[in-house]
Amino acid sequence: MDALDHWKKCSSCKKDIGFKQKYYICSVSSCNGQRTGYVFCKMECWENHLPGARHRDAAAVSMESPAAPSAATGVRRIVTTGSAPATYAKPQIPKEILIVASKLKDYIRARSDMNTSADVMDILSDFVRSKCDEAIDHARQEGRKTVLDRDFK
Repeated sequence: MDALDHWKKCSSCKKDIGFKQKYYICSVSSCNGQRTGYVFCKMECWENHLPGARHRDAAAVSMESPAAPSAATGVRRIVTTGSAPATYAKPQIPKEILIVASKLKDYIRARSDMNTSADVMDILSDFVRSKCDEAIDHARQEGRKTVLDRDFK
């Protein structure tokens, strides 16, 4: 299906919600926030959402989807090269300890009855940074702006 033939999909039945079409959102802020963004194509879909949402008091708010993007404005595309160009200057990233020292020391002591040097935190933080950089590159190659657990594999 072409990306320009509908605005979004219904959060309940997954049918297309077209441009300039009536749809419903839940009046509860946790359902219509930027991260969740639940939209429903008809009242029945909104009602199907209620038992799982467990709201105390909710209402369906009628809305109208935006107009289709015109050819003049273009379509949003994510273009990636897999890694930053050589001319891109990375901002200064603070080199802080990323490991909770007390938790790591407790784990090592419980597992082996050994002590842990303070230098271990710097080494492990560098290792975590390296793995995070690889995961960021993987997410960027897939055109996402969110690093997921599968990016670390």
